[in-house]
Amino acid sequence: MPKLTIDGIPVEAPEGATVLQAAELAGIEIPRFCYHERLSIAGNCRMCLVEVKPGPPKPAASCALPVCEGMEVFTNSEMARAARKGTIEFMLVNHPLDCPICDQGGECDLQDETVLYGEAASRFREDKHAFADKDLGPLINTRFTRCIHCTRCVRFCDEIAGVPALGMIGRGSSCEIMPWEEGVLQTELAGNLVDVCPVGSLTNRPFAFRARSWELTKTDSIDIMDAMGSSVRIDSRSNEVLRILPRLNDAVNEEWIGDRSRHFIDGLLERRLDTPWARVTRGAALRSVSWEKALEILRERVEALGDAPKVGVIAGDQTDLETLTAAKDLCAALGSPNMDCRQDGARLDASVRAGYLFNATIEGLDQADAILLIGSDPRKEAPVLNARIFRRVRNGQAAVARIGVPTDLTYPVTELGNTPGEALAALRAGTHPFAEVLRSAKHPVIIVGQGALRREDGAAVLNAARDLADALGVVREGWNGFSVLHTAAGRVGGLDLGFVPGKDGLDAGAMVQALGSGSLDVLILLGADEFDTSALANRSTRDALVVYIGSHGDAGAAVADIVLPGSAWTEKTATWVSMEGRVQRTLRAVSAPGAAVEDWVAVARVARALGHALPFSSVEDVRARMAAINPLLGTLWTLTPAPWGAPFGTEGAVSAEPFTPAVPNYYMTCPISRASRTMAACVEALSGTEDERTGTDG
Repeated sequence: MPKLTIDGIPVEAPEGATVLQAAELAGIEIPRFCYHERLSIAGNCRMCLVEVKPGPPKPAASCALPVCEGMEVFTNSEMARAARKGTIEFMLVNHPLDCPICDQGGECDLQDETVLYGEAASRFREDKHAFADKDLGPLINTRFTRCIHCTRCVRFCDEIAGVPALGMIGRGSSCEIMPWEEGVLQTELAGNLVDVCPVGSLTNRPFAFRARSWELTKTDSIDIMDAMGSSVRIDSRSNEVLRILPRLNDAVNEEWIGDRSRHFIDGLLERRLDTPWARVTRGAALRSVSWEKALEILRERVEALGDAPKVGVIAGDQTDLETLTAAKDLCAALGSPNMDCRQDGARLDASVRAGYLFNATIEGLDQADAILLIGSDPRKEAPVLNARIFRRVRNGQAAVARIGVPTDLTYPVTELGNTPGEALAALRAGTHPFAEVLRSAKHPVIIVGQGALRREDGAAVLNAARDLADALGVVREGWNGFSVLHTAAGRVGGLDLGFVPGKDGLDAGAMVQALGSGSLDVLILLGADEFDTSALANRSTRDALVVYIGSHGDAGAAVADIVLPGSAWTEKTATWVSMEGRVQRTLRAVSAPGAAVEDWVAVARVARALGHALPFSSVEDVRARMAAINPLLGTLWTLTPAPWGAPFGTEGAVSAEPFTPAVPNYYMTCPISRASRTMAACVEALSGTEDERTGTDG
């Protein structure tokens, strides 16, 4: 490795590293605008100029200069300081003097570097060159007069998002960034453009002018709008969440998050359940009541059903482990085996952990050289994960094939058709060329999506995928490429906890049908809305009781007899398990509104009303019980690989019925995002039609 000195400090840098990267190894910061660690080198801004010896007597751009043996670098010499002052001066020639009203104020790299390296006054008196703002959709404000032509946004679209939506046109002082098409950017990662922009040229439209950065309370947390468990920061003020930003986590989301995870936040205040609701008499409309009255009605209705009512519990996609633990103990106290965390009917076996984890891990995709997608659309199900796959394909390091609906994943895909049984059989027999691609790969990956599992033959598909993994060597010593891509943040935790039907118990679909036909007496919905609720709305007997515990008035609340207000995930400190099997915890950023409580508390109150007080006096008691059920759930931030071991799934024929998308609408997948006006604006911008109203709205 080349050895050099930077400001007199000896540094040994990897072969091919640049001077700027070597300086970072030495703990020396060199200012920059166009350089970004995850983007290609452009060398546009010239802010990173340094003096280098030996070499010509002029400053050199450190971001594009490879290190050499014996090189001497001076980052703070008179030549370097003068060069930076000149660079800043030229950047400010056409930059508007709108810092006091710029919504990037306080977080602007140009503002900071000008204070450190700029002059107090400009020598230029000419008129400034202005540019028209462009329409990039409902998520991004544009002020291209502020643009310094660093091209970070262009490179992000090309190299990370995989959607070449922006480019630079013109020459000299007429250069400007332009979208190739006016309107919303066709990517689920558009919000990250605001993060990479070093000036106020691209800003967060929903957040614009609502608060200054120094006014915000910042809370480190975990995103649960998909199953990746991305690291995020929640910015709030006066008990209102105003912004969500990604946090650096190379093992999961690097420094990106999807647009839904970033911009759903206005939905936290819409359609909120902040007080209990109940049908005081059978068949009556829901009306607002106190907690005491709601629990009294619950007790009376259940007592009217007889001595041993049949009870079932369905957990929603965003149900935390504390709530699932309390609900599991409630079912045990009632003697009910009817519980399920798979409201969409996914045929996942909770007894074999390797059968439902993303075993390759998200970071492991950086090694993948052959990927088979089975009933999965990672672009809509996990856009940040899809960006990792795109990077491998773009660099020529991986080949991707798909069994499923042909959609644009931003990278080339070998289509194996959407006849699952036939395609899987051809790969198993080795008659399709991609079978050899998987077999010869060093790190092959099979990704099974929820579109393949939430069918009648879902267990057979899972079994066929496992057989394929064994036959083609996808699982081998030191590598397990068999991965299930989840869309629900609470799913893996529910399976780890064993929140599935017990002996002779009913699954989610059977519980809905049983209550609709009158063979189940009480159904408790824990934020469960992602299923067809018509059977509950049209149930044959009104004696059957539906209790909904959740934060938003959506489809489940609309058919319930008793609605108890819970907390959204930003309003509680709760535990979740990512699709990799990583146990993580969100931190409360704001308080729940009105009479809403944490969901496990609501479950405990229901249990007490039914005469079965749970032995929990605090959340620590719940977590101790959770760890007693499964010790893995008591260890935070640890990724424990699952042994391949026992078979999972069910033998049987895979039907020829085509796979259907698990996430048909990326922007609206849960009660919170369906309540968001920003998400509705995204849907309208992309489709030209307004979303259909759901839940309790008129």
